[in-house]
Amino acid sequence: MAPGVMIRSPSPRDQTAFLEAVRRSRKLHHPWVTPPATPAAVRRYLTRQIAAHRLFFVFLKGTRELAGVVNLSEIVRGNFQSAYLGYYAFAPHARKGLMLEGMAQVITQAFGRLRLHRLEANIQPANEASRSLVRRLGFQREGYSQRYLKINGRWRDHERWALLAENWKSKRR
Repeated sequence: MAPGVMIRSPSPRDQTAFLEAVRRSRKLHHPWVTPPATPAAVRRYLTRQIAAHRLFFVFLKGTRELAGVVNLSEIVRGNFQSAYLGYYAFAPHARKGLMLEGMAQVITQAFGRLRLHRLEANIQPANEASRSLVRRLGFQREGYSQRYLKINGRWRDHERWALLAENWKSKRR
């Protein structure tokens, strides 16, 4: 059983913990994601994300150690009410159920407080840990996008996974 997590928006005081988590997680993240890794890049990232209120840090409840990141991006309102969901864990916290719990909290806010209708996660096909995580949260695979995102200097294929608010609410009951 996971020790329990809490989510919150980051603040500038989280920069040091974030940089340390990125440093110790390089092997875990490659080739899936490239978080900002310099003080200047982290400052820009946090400033931009804090202003948009769409970035959540996942912390262990007991130690307040940074376990992961979840973000909502490209939020479209109007008739769409949709966003992209991005996420990554930090070593040594991967594959312990912490991101499942943290992402569930973010999804609950997205479909509750933010009143979104749809979340989409795009995942590289070989990233089985990530595919398993979204499956456990109730996402459904909708398709395949060739050369969808440029990561680490290369265009990479992705699977498209989505979750609707009504499916989340019925799953939670």
